[in-house]
Amino acid sequence: MTATNDEIPSLFGDDVSIPPSADARGAHARTTPPGKVELAAIATDIVELAARLPANLYLGTSSWSFPGWKDLVYSCEASEATLAREGLAAYAQHPLFRSVGVDKTFYRPSPRAEFERMAAQVPADFRFLVKMWRGTVEHGVRAPGQVRPASEHDSMHDARAVAALDAFLDPRVTEFDCVRPAIEGLGDKAGPLLFQFPPMRFAGGRAQRGFLAQLAAFLAALPKGPLYAVELRNRTLLAPDCAPRLAALLADNNAVPCLTVHPSMPTVLAQARALLLDQTRPLVMRWMLRGNHAYGEAKNLYEPFDALVEPDDASRDALAHLARAALTAGLGVWIITNNKAEGSSPRSVERLARRIVESPD
Repeated sequence: MTATNDEIPSLFGDDVSIPPSADARGAHARTTPPGKVELAAIATDIVELAARLPANLYLGTSSWSFPGWKDLVYSCEASEATLAREGLAAYAQHPLFRSVGVDKTFYRPSPRAEFERMAAQVPADFRFLVKMWRGTVEHGVRAPGQVRPASEHDSMHDARAVAALDAFLDPRVTEFDCVRPAIEGLGDKAGPLLFQFPPMRFAGGRAQRGFLAQLAAFLAALPKGPLYAVELRNRTLLAPDCAPRLAALLADNNAVPCLTVHPSMPTVLAQARALLLDQTRPLVMRWMLRGNHAYGEAKNLYEPFDALVEPDDASRDALAHLARAALTAGLGVWIITNNKAEGSSPRSVERLARRIVESPD
């Protein structure tokens, strides 16, 4: 059932007028060194739309290496490998894209030099959303072996021993193998650092409370400064006996929830209500997957990701409403969109941008 406007919570006040971006030229004026992969010709109406977006709105897609985006993002045919290697500079010239989700770091941590290489390809106002390594949020994934000793008095034998252990919610592994390379390599271009937890099985309320306590201790031990975003895939953690505790521990540890459009979770509006979003913290959302498909099924249906195969108006309206409220409050807003949300994330971003700036609530 689609929520009506009366059912949508006003999280940041009722006045939802949005100030225009300070850079009236829009993102289309950015330039990058020429390369083999270039930006496609962008329609004038998209350029004009981008110029209307607030400067603190960071729209983007999950990764950038999709050959089916020819003429949408890229000017010529290129393989996935070529786009992964050379496409970022062209992607970042697109007037609507001020962010991108870095997904490959979920499967293996990247070194600082890799983040430096990415940062060098994008303009100064671009911000990356970086997924932290899966071993930090899943049991049974071995640490990559780069963890440092806890102190100068620890031996390298001790460090290797730690590296062989399960790294689930291990702040030492997370800091040295994930957080520091990202923030040191990206510098000012670092956006949210995302911990995407898989669905977890809890044997009752005590186990849930234990997880929340462990999560709080983990976040508290991480370096201060970065914006940490926590994305959960468990509806039970949004129940009245857990959600307030979850919201409080995130607020206490410089972290925000990442609201997600995903079949494992209630709507983003329900997530927002349950978690009592902090009216002083940035808003992070990801539009990932329609509720009527599994990931593999959506991939098969939607490839090559060049068209909106199944528009999801309800999710778009909800994301736009929450974004407008946060933008009115002067907060930074990230919305990262996946191809599996509707069929083509560049087209989804365009329609979402129009919904944000053209349709007052």
